[in-house]
Amino acid sequence: MATTSTKAGLSITPVAVSDRLMPVNTAPPGFDAVRELPAGFLEFLAPLHAALTLRQRALIARRDTALHEAHAGKLPDYLPLSVATMQAWQIKLPQWSFDQRNQMTGPADDAELVVKMLNSGAPGVMLDLEDSNANTWEHLTTGIRNILEALAGRLTFFDKKRNRTVQIQPSKTVLFTRPRGLHLHQAGVLPDELLPASLFDVAMIAYQVDFSALTHPLCFYIPKSESADEALWWRDLFQMIARAKGLPADSIKCMALVEAHPLAFQMEEFAWNLREHMLGLNLGRWDYMASLIHFNLENPEWVLPDRNTIPHNVAFFQNLRTLMPEICHKHGMLAIGGMTALYPSRDNPELNARALAVLAEDKKNEASCLMDGAWTGHPDQNEIAVTQFPAPNQLNARPKNADAHPDLRPLPTGVGKRTLAGTRAAIRTVIRYRNGVLNGRGASLLDGYMEDLATDRIYRLMIAQRMKHADKVEVLDENGQAIRHTPELIHQLFDQELERLLQEGDKASEAAEEQTSRLREARRLSEQMIIRGEFNPA
Repeated sequence: MATTSTKAGLSITPVAVSDRLMPVNTAPPGFDAVRELPAGFLEFLAPLHAALTLRQRALIARRDTALHEAHAGKLPDYLPLSVATMQAWQIKLPQWSFDQRNQMTGPADDAELVVKMLNSGAPGVMLDLEDSNANTWEHLTTGIRNILEALAGRLTFFDKKRNRTVQIQPSKTVLFTRPRGLHLHQAGVLPDELLPASLFDVAMIAYQVDFSALTHPLCFYIPKSESADEALWWRDLFQMIARAKGLPADSIKCMALVEAHPLAFQMEEFAWNLREHMLGLNLGRWDYMASLIHFNLENPEWVLPDRNTIPHNVAFFQNLRTLMPEICHKHGMLAIGGMTALYPSRDNPELNARALAVLAEDKKNEASCLMDGAWTGHPDQNEIAVTQFPAPNQLNARPKNADAHPDLRPLPTGVGKRTLAGTRAAIRTVIRYRNGVLNGRGASLLDGYMEDLATDRIYRLMIAQRMKHADKVEVLDENGQAIRHTPELIHQLFDQELERLLQEGDKASEAAEEQTSRLREARRLSEQMIIRGEFNPA
């Protein structure tokens, strides 16, 4: 297996699925699929597995090839003209999806949050089995159960403060499910076989849901795609399920996240391949930033400044942010903007005011780019997000003389700062985020920012960049002195930040020893993932 080394001493070795630090999600020991999965599900799953699992492996291999080619100098680019880009095709957007000015998102395993999001008045809600949901069997199955109950309108939670049970209120909110991405696997369901996690998640929901009782068609949010050809995999999955359930081929609807740099050049082709199911595209900007770094990892000009000093309208976002609505509106689809990471706080008025002001500015910028809506993660953000968009959608808004092929890799020059404090903050965040994962949380509120797998990837990649190009890029300390980011320095910073976190912990509690052990493991895993080049979302 090839190893990439640098003068700075950073050695990145690609690893196989079986060698990864983060274990594949597997059913618990002694799990009996026949007894414990819904009756008849394995028979429903078998033809899907036979048709789609080997195709998933081939698509993942193509991703690896594209990344290796980028590191060798052949970067992603627009595809040649095709029927997808030249033909005047349109989707028929359903009336129930016309207004998606805010789509609220959160982990599906948190019943209280799910109910609150669905009762928030948000036009759309996405229940997440992926980045913000811990990828373990317990959290996955809890998430799937909550989704099914939410789709049926039965999900509740017990409000301890008010001593009452809260249920979902009837509304026109469109409910989406985000399954795990095509790159992830599910073990323990079929003997000695790995299933595509996407296949398992979608099949489990589609098999059990009562299609006749839904207030709108079953809707999925496709994550982490990297090429237009992957849309054909999802198309075939949706249509095989529809046939098995005796439904029209286009019964399942979807939106798709643009979270990978290669897909940004293939959005129109991707949508064409899923045109019978597609409602729109979403700029998943934090994963997109991580992917952008990953594909440009060999280029010192792409060493990004500290994350929270990068403006929301930086050119590499803004150019894509204007291209996406043009492609979507050309074909009658919605274009949805990304998540604002700074979170409101009901306990901190100053932070709350700053978070909501940042939210308003960010969403106003997306609306000005002709996006039709945005993502948020907190009920307090809904009204502000919705009011930034001038109408239920902007489908009829298209700029004159739009550039069909804008530069999607404008260098990040002249923005932000590269500081040692920024490196420390990144290290501190990845340790705390991974500690949250070890404690069953796929997303954690850290220093006012909601951090999930996407932002964890950004920080790990930023640290790797600074090591890899330590001789070419200056990172300054508090005195303005350049500090060479060697692996030894990074190791030392990991130790120091871990020690700070241990000192801040509750040493008196009965669980203190276990908390200390988990923090140490989170620190070990985070550094090792960087050294080993594990930058895919897992």
